[in-house]
Amino acid sequence: QVQLVESGGGLVQPGGSLRLSCAASGRILRISKMAWYRQAPGKERGLVAAVTAGSITNYVDSVKGRFTISRDNAMNTVYLQMNSLKPEDGAVYYCNAQILTDLRGNFEDYWGKGTLVTVSS
Repeated sequence: QVQLVESGGGLVQPGGSLRLSCAASGRILRISKMAWYRQAPGKERGLVAAVTAGSITNYVDSVKGRFTISRDNAMNTVYLQMNSLKPEDGAVYYCNAQILTDLRGNFEDYWGKGTLVTVSS
């Protein structure tokens, strides 16, 4: 059983910062890609940022230069540092990870339950 637990969401004023964390636990042999997605009301869930096991990152254009994704492989944790937040960044943020739990199996996608980020004055 694998769990992803996010933390760090909340209410912040425009221009402010938040740091999200997501810790993976359980029977984990290896983690490949880790990522953050977000879903605003009435919109589809979309990729915000991703990081490979080798720390190669990619970002959606709207957050480039403002958000930074990083990971601690020893702690099975991924972070999202969000700076210069805008109202349109408000959404539920979901952690995603591709995890191997069985050497005879394949990497599978796991998701956290989400953490709410509200950007408002």
